Amino acid sequence: MLPPPQGGGCLAANVMQFARMLRRAGIPVGPGQVIDAQAALCHIDLTAKAEVHAALRAVMATRREQHEVFDAAFALFWRNPERAIAESVMAALDGARRQAEPQKPKAGSRRAAEAMAPRERREPPKQEPEREHLEAALLVSAEERLRKMDFEAMSEEEVRAARAAIARLRLPFDELPTRRFRPDPLGPRADLRATLRQSLREGGDLVEIARKRRRTRTPPLVVLADISGSMARYAAVLLAFLHAVANDRARVHVFLFGTRLTNVTRALRHRDPEVAFQMVANIVPDWSGGTRIGETLHTFNREWGRRVLGQGATVLLITDGLDREGGKGLAEEAERLSKSCRRLIWLNPLLRWEGFEPKAAGIRAILPHVDDFRPVHNIESLQALVHALSGPASQRRWRKAA
Repeated sequence: MLPPPQGGGCLAANVMQFARMLRRAGIPVGPGQVIDAQAALCHIDLTAKAEVHAALRAVMATRREQHEVFDAAFALFWRNPERAIAESVMAALDGARRQAEPQKPKAGSRRAAEAMAPRERREPPKQEPEREHLEAALLVSAEERLRKMDFEAMSEEEVRAARAAIARLRLPFDELPTRRFRPDPLGPRADLRATLRQSLREGGDLVEIARKRRRTRTPPLVVLADISGSMARYAAVLLAFLHAVANDRARVHVFLFGTRLTNVTRALRHRDPEVAFQMVANIVPDWSGGTRIGETLHTFNREWGRRVLGQGATVLLITDGLDREGGKGLAEEAERLSKSCRRLIWLNPLLRWEGFEPKAAGIRAILPHVDDFRPVHNIESLQALVHALSGPASQRRWRKAA
C-alpha cells in the first residue's frame, strides 16, 4: 500500500471528481482505486502530463477495452483552461479561413463527453395516486408496442431502445454429451482403470469401485447474417443481439455476407458495444450492397466449415433469401451446410407476412434443407427464437400452410 499524499491543494478533490466522471462514463472506479491514484501521484512529476496520464490509467483503467474511454475522459478533464481558450480561438480563426471536413468521433469520446456534461437537477414530481396507474399503463403499452414493432418501421430513438432490450436477451446453454468422461462417485458407469489403480495403491486389496460420468459441453453457435441492401435495416439492429450472444457464451462465430464473406467474431467479442460496432463497420466492405448467397455459402463451406462446424454446431442463417444470382448453386451449398451441422435455423424477415409463399428461386433452394424456418423482424420474434432453441428439435420443422 502506497503512502497517502502529503500537502495541500485541490489535487485530491480533482482526482475524486475525475473518478466520478469515469463512473458516469461506464468505468467502475471504487474508493480504493481513488486512494491508490492519489498515492501514485506523489511518486511522479506532476508537471509531466504523460506521467500523470500513465499513473492514473494504470490504477483506474484495469481492462484494455477501457483505455479509449479513459483517454477521452482524461483529455476532457485534465486540461489547461488558458490553453483551452487559446486553442478555441485559433480553431475559430482557422475555421474562418477554411472549412474543416467533419471527422468521425473516436470510440469512447461520446461517452466521455456525456459524462463530462453537468447533470440537470430536477425536482421530484409530486406523486398523485390517480396518475400513477395511468403512467404505468402507458409504460406497459409502450413496451408492448416496441416488442411488436417491425425493425424497418422504427425511428432512430426506437432503434436505440430496441437495441437495449435485445442486448438483454440470452440464448439457452444447451449441453451435449462428449466422448470424454469425468470422475463422479454417483456416476452411472464403473471406471475399471481408476479402480485397478486404486487397488494397486492399496497393495492389491479390494477397494470401492470407482465410477464416472460422461462430460457435457456447450456446442458451437455459428451465425451467418445477410447485410445486403434489403437486410441492412434488420442487420443493424440484430448486431446488438449478436454482440450480446458473443459475449455471453463461448464458441460463438459470427459471419456477415453480402457479395463476400467477412468474419467479425473477434470484433464482436469486445465488451464495449460501441467499440465493437465501429470495428465491424471498419472491416466489412460490402454493407448495404448486393447479395450472392450461393457464392458466400460456398466460401464458408470450403474455408470455414471444418473449423467451426464440429461437435454438433447450431447454425443461424439470417437472410431474406433474395439472391442476385437467382439461386445459382445455392441448393448444393445449403445441403452441404445442413449436413455439416446439427441444426440449421433460417431466420427470414419476409416470413412476417401472413400470405408469404416461397416463390423466389433462392428461398426455394434453401428451404428443403433447413430444420426451422422462423421470422426475425421484431423483438418478439427474437424472444420466440430463444424459447424455440430450448425445445426439442423434432418439433421445429417448418411446414407450408395448406
